[in-house]
Amino acid sequence: DGWEELQELCKEKGRVEAYYFSVTPALFGDLAERLHYWGMAGPESRIVVEKPFGRNLATAKHLNATLAAHFDEHQIYRIDHYLGKETVQNLMAVRFGNMLFEPLWNAQYVDHIQITVAETVGVGGRGEYYDKAGAMRDMVQNHLMQLLCLIAMEPPARFDPDAVRDEKLKVIRALDPVLPHHLMRGQYEADHSHEKSHPSYREAVGDPRSKTESFIALKTHISNWRWAGTPFYLRTGKRMSARSSEITVVFKETPHSIFGEDAGRHRNVLSIRLQPNEGITLGVTIKEPGPGGMRLIDVPLDMTFAEALGGDSEQVDAYERLIMDVIRGNQTLFMRGDEVEAAWAWTDPIIQGWEERGEVPKPYESGTDGTTDSHELMRRDGRKWREVSP
Repeated sequence: DGWEELQELCKEKGRVEAYYFSVTPALFGDLAERLHYWGMAGPESRIVVEKPFGRNLATAKHLNATLAAHFDEHQIYRIDHYLGKETVQNLMAVRFGNMLFEPLWNAQYVDHIQITVAETVGVGGRGEYYDKAGAMRDMVQNHLMQLLCLIAMEPPARFDPDAVRDEKLKVIRALDPVLPHHLMRGQYEADHSHEKSHPSYREAVGDPRSKTESFIALKTHISNWRWAGTPFYLRTGKRMSARSSEITVVFKETPHSIFGEDAGRHRNVLSIRLQPNEGITLGVTIKEPGPGGMRLIDVPLDMTFAEALGGDSEQVDAYERLIMDVIRGNQTLFMRGDEVEAAWAWTDPIIQGWEERGEVPKPYESGTDGTTDSHELMRRDGRKWREVSP
């Protein structure tokens, strides 16, 4: 079955060996046991496992225990390709490498934070898997949760894997439960407006009564000293208007405008784009040029990495970067077992709540930015979602 051949390839002493488990989680335990049986679970061995890492807290604990039976935690790399993106890693550089931002990075100065991960594709060939998972399990519990942690965490004592992950874990444990009226779910409808028609979500998964969400928007808070009272808005969905992943930090208005009401009210907005054009934009307020008095306008200070660093700058693929970290033994950008369990401990009650209430996702038009009530969620708070743009 190939194990003897693999053992022969890996018998050289002192060499780093990384085993990538690109299989269903149900096979993680069997593979770990086989590697151990064939003597390939030595101190320099590493295993890489992809999401979904469990379906709920119970299954995540079971998977952690199964892998821990044969490998130490420092040998287990739970990969999330979002964390390999250049801009995601720049979150820590922007926050902790610039005196400009960190003093303002708290509830006193930040009005709210938005995290949006929008896709234009539907479920495609992943219908069977996706209908058992949905946007909450497939995206929020891992990708969006990790982005939330990096944007909200306290400064670690040093740039060290456990120091960083300790701070991320504190954020997850401080997350408030999501109230029912702060959660919106949707399913995309069919799109026949183009030459090539696209089926609805239910048509794509082959279940006319599916209650699985392809879109989700929610509001939560972090109950700690830094962020008390600051809302965090998260949304993700398929068949939206553009492919875009962005974190938006909206700062509060100045406490008093010396320019009068005619000048308008303005906020600074820091936008961190993860895809498709990685970069950072800071919106600043300036005087509109001309003799018309003191009229204020907002203009962007834009740094697109490809332009700012030159066309010849090295842009490494997210997976390439993470695999290199596996070889180097650097776990900073990989989730620890207790992180995964804490994320499920927050996610499980949300899912159980809508299942107990028998809620059905609301339809939304393909090519739009989600359900109508997701925009109402923001309007109730006197805010609005940042426009999804490619």
